[in-house]
Amino acid sequence: MKTVPDYFGSMVFDDRVMKARLSSPVYYSLRQTIEHGAKLDLSVANAVAAAMRDWAVEKGATHFTHWFQPLTGITAEKHDSFISPAPDGRVIMEFSGKELIKGEPDASSFPSGGLRATFEARGYTAWDPTSYAFIKGKTLCIPTAFCSYGGEALDKKTPLLRSMGALNRQALRILKLFGNGQVQRVSTSVGPEQEYFLIDRAMYDKRKDLIYTGRTLFGANPPKGQELDDHYFGSIKPRVAAYMEDLNEELWKLGVLAKTEHNEVAPAQHELAPIYTTTNIATDHNQLAMEIMQKVAARHGLVCLLHEKPFAGVNGSGKHNNWSMVTDTGVNLLSPGDTPHENAQFLLFLVAVIQAVDDYQGLLRMSVATAGNDHRLGVNEAPPAVISMFLGDELTAILKAIEKDEPYNGTEKKRMKLGVDALPRFTRDTTDRNRTSPFAFTGNKFEFRMLGSSNSIACANIMLNTAVAESLRQYADRLEQARDFNAELHDLIKQVIVDHKRVVFNGNGYDEAWIQEAEKRGLLNLRATPEAMEVVLEPRNMELLLSHKVFSEAEIRSRYEIQLENYCKTIRIEALTMVDMAKKQILPAVDAYASALAAGVAAKGGAEPGLTCGYGRRLLKKLSTLCDQIDGRTGELEEALGQVDSLPGIGVEAAYIRDEVLPRMAALREPCDQAEACTAENYWPFPTYGELLFGVK
Repeated sequence: MKTVPDYFGSMVFDDRVMKARLSSPVYYSLRQTIEHGAKLDLSVANAVAAAMRDWAVEKGATHFTHWFQPLTGITAEKHDSFISPAPDGRVIMEFSGKELIKGEPDASSFPSGGLRATFEARGYTAWDPTSYAFIKGKTLCIPTAFCSYGGEALDKKTPLLRSMGALNRQALRILKLFGNGQVQRVSTSVGPEQEYFLIDRAMYDKRKDLIYTGRTLFGANPPKGQELDDHYFGSIKPRVAAYMEDLNEELWKLGVLAKTEHNEVAPAQHELAPIYTTTNIATDHNQLAMEIMQKVAARHGLVCLLHEKPFAGVNGSGKHNNWSMVTDTGVNLLSPGDTPHENAQFLLFLVAVIQAVDDYQGLLRMSVATAGNDHRLGVNEAPPAVISMFLGDELTAILKAIEKDEPYNGTEKKRMKLGVDALPRFTRDTTDRNRTSPFAFTGNKFEFRMLGSSNSIACANIMLNTAVAESLRQYADRLEQARDFNAELHDLIKQVIVDHKRVVFNGNGYDEAWIQEAEKRGLLNLRATPEAMEVVLEPRNMELLLSHKVFSEAEIRSRYEIQLENYCKTIRIEALTMVDMAKKQILPAVDAYASALAAGVAAKGGAEPGLTCGYGRRLLKKLSTLCDQIDGRTGELEEALGQVDSLPGIGVEAAYIRDEVLPRMAALREPCDQAEACTAENYWPFPTYGELLFGVK
């Protein structure tokens, strides 16, 4: 029997395979490209392509694809076979360096936000050699960037790589000031924790809302939900365990470092967490993981729901983004060292993150804004829409001591004077994580908890990388001109603490009092996607992204258009689905039950004059009233939807949908859920919450 080490990464053209199959000069040249961004010579590309093709064919692959991440939020692929005609009528298997480096898929149906005219159908893919090629099914998948004819980024990978480059440049300037000249590269690393629901396929197929929208639009709460806290970390059900075992094997073959699996808080909810890795690779792996999770579920007669709020009244699903900065020498820059020198360096990188989160809180909130995540943020299982940071007791005390030039009353009572021997050693903060904080320090990394479960992690990390790069740029500009480095370093860190301490909050983020306090501090509270998206167009935010060459102005505006367009289309689909279900399923079912009740009451009264039939009459009256409410509110929702097409501009449309359509959807759901609670089970037209949440054994 094969063990995990035997098959881990067996479907990946990774460093082990490259070292074994490439000549030393070719391998060295490719490593220079991967590690330092050196240009890849075509002769080297041809050699790599030949080795990659031979390896893939030996593994049973028949096709190749440039695997990319368009602005749809999912991955895209166009499969081309390796076959090429031979003169004798047979075929040979070919794959050139030119095909490896660049592809030209049709881009006409991908969202571009105005970056590409309709007639400019062609898009271009460019190989990302830092992310290993892999085999999925019988197809060699080559991770690529995706751009338009004019060079504008049409994907999420390109700006992510740009943001990583921006942070690297500024971090190296800082490290040089501390005498760390041997470091050649600083990368960000991420470990995204993926939450999801598993439900029975047969039940899923009976719910139009799940099929069309990924979430339930109707549903009365069952007698039991998550009140007993008996699902979290509980025993994993056999059918789910079999799914997880299969999923792990598929992911491990693809080199995805799936590490932890467990039941989450809500019934039918689970989590998969990987070991962290370089951000662009982690992004690729998370996109791949979400796809594989759904495919494996189908093999087990299950459906994997990645929507942020598939069920009202129970926990939604997020994706915690565990982020840090790591040097090519293996040093985590967010881990306190053993010496005063290392401590000072750590504190500078720490306050750089604090300033970045405070200065660009709007961009961080925008980066997680979707119609689905709006349902989750601010309710009891997720952080509020306000960005704040949890640092823990020790770090908070240290920063306070620096701010006030007071002794630090920790393990060693010494004055916090940075860059000198008097700075005490302090260890990783062991304080328990604040689960209510959107942005929490967890010992040697930050956990950004606002991401929704279906989100690509790319956008959040683009904004985080770029914001931190800007903080480091400001510090490097100042410190490079300093006559007394240690004194200037101390003053700089002290100033940052004073200027940005408002964003630090170690208390209960679920408490309404915090929302009021956050407003007093001047922190943003962007509750929904339309207002969150507006911040990207603010001059200060655009300047950040432009100055670090992460986006062009056209690329920024395109993403604003695309995100709002997606928001509007998503909610319109949900609203139309509600109308359809109310008219064709709920109203006929409730009316049929009411008619049966009416017939029963009439029959009883005819059989025995004087019978009150109180229960039947009261229920009949209630159902008739609910039917009228459902009918009336369905009409109101249809009327609101009818106004959308006449609205001028995507911003106005998004605001209208938020203010007019969503409230009418909530109003329609109310009587429908009430009707479900008092309609006989054999009349209700689709599976209930109880059946969906507890149907997998």
